[in-house]
Amino acid sequence: MWIWFFLNQQPWRLVTSNSSHLIIQVSNAGSVSPANPIPRRILLVEDNYLNRQMLEDYLVFCGYQVLSLAVGAGFFQALADFQPELILLDLKLPDVNGYTLLEQMSCRQDCQNPPVIVVSAFAFKTDQQRALDLGAKRYFVKPVSLRDLRQAIEEELLK
Repeated sequence: MWIWFFLNQQPWRLVTSNSSHLIIQVSNAGSVSPANPIPRRILLVEDNYLNRQMLEDYLVFCGYQVLSLAVGAGFFQALADFQPELILLDLKLPDVNGYTLLEQMSCRQDCQNPPVIVVSAFAFKTDQQRALDLGAKRYFVKPVSLRDLRQAIEEELLK
């Protein structure tokens, strides 16, 4: 069920599912501009459907090209085919944990290693440190501030 309303003269879409509410801003403001004709590619790995959809919608709104995966299977094929410039990675996936993917990325010679930003519900400092030690550039604990996440993405893409 989609409900549209306007807030601050911007269109918003309210996504509802089982009494959970997510608010996603939607407009054409994220379209590619002539100054940046090619959208930057982001691989999003998130098993929760609503989180994945919300992040994908937001990133597309911001002008990024996004490929979303719900599981870790196919991760390395997506890396090779999509060639993302940045990865957003959840650590708790149904088939493999994100730590394993980070570890495998650092060991593989045959694939590029774009910066990884972890977005996880694991809130302990040890979880954060382990992900950073395995090569993640940033770590966000859910629920994440979309403004802070976007800023981190832009900073990582500028490096």
